[in-house]
Amino acid sequence: MADTWLIVGLGNPGPRYETTRHNVGQMVVDELAGRRGETFREHKGGARVVETWLRPGADKIVLAKPNSFMNVSGTPVAALARFYSVPPERTVIIHDELDIPFDVLKLKTGGGHGGHNGVRDVARAIGTADFPRVRVGIGRPPGRQDPADWVLSPFGKTERETLPVLVSDAADAVELLVAEGLLAAQQKHHAPR
Repeated sequence: MADTWLIVGLGNPGPRYETTRHNVGQMVVDELAGRRGETFREHKGGARVVETWLRPGADKIVLAKPNSFMNVSGTPVAALARFYSVPPERTVIIHDELDIPFDVLKLKTGGGHGGHNGVRDVARAIGTADFPRVRVGIGRPPGRQDPADWVLSPFGKTERETLPVLVSDAADAVELLVAEGLLAAQQKHHAPR
C-alpha cells in the first residue's frame, strides 16, 4: 500500500512509565489519535494501533504504540511494517531526544541513533536507519544524574505546564511531514520559537 504511513511513538508499556520523558513519543501518537476521535486496539504485531487517515481522502496512517520495552522496539515496528506493507521511508519514528533541549523539535531522516536504544533497535529490525524521525527534546539531566534515570522519570512541574503544547506541536510536525514532506516540516518546526 503505497499510500499508507506507519507512525510509531516509542516508549515503555504500562502505567508506571506513561508520564515519563521516555514516553513522549507515545504521548504524541495519543494526541494524533485523539484528534481523530480514535482509540487504540491490540494488534497481532505486538503493538496497539489505530488505523485512520490524515484527513478524508488523504493517505492512510497507522498510529502505533509498541507493547515492548523501548530497547526492543524494533520487532513490533518491523512486524507492523510487514503487515501493512509500509517501506522505511514511510515509517515515522517519534522519540525522546536527550541532546535536544526540552520544548524543541527536530526532524530528520537517517543518520545515527545518537545512543538511543529504541532507535538503534528499530534500525536493526527493519534493516536500515533511513526512516523519518520526529525527535522531541527532553534535554540533559541536571548535575550528574544518570541519563537512564532521567529518561525514566516524570516531567517536572514546570515542564508539565509546557508539555501539552510540545506534544501538540510534535503532532502538527508529523501531520505536516506526511502531508507535505520532511523539508516543509523542518522549515516550520526548526524555526526559533
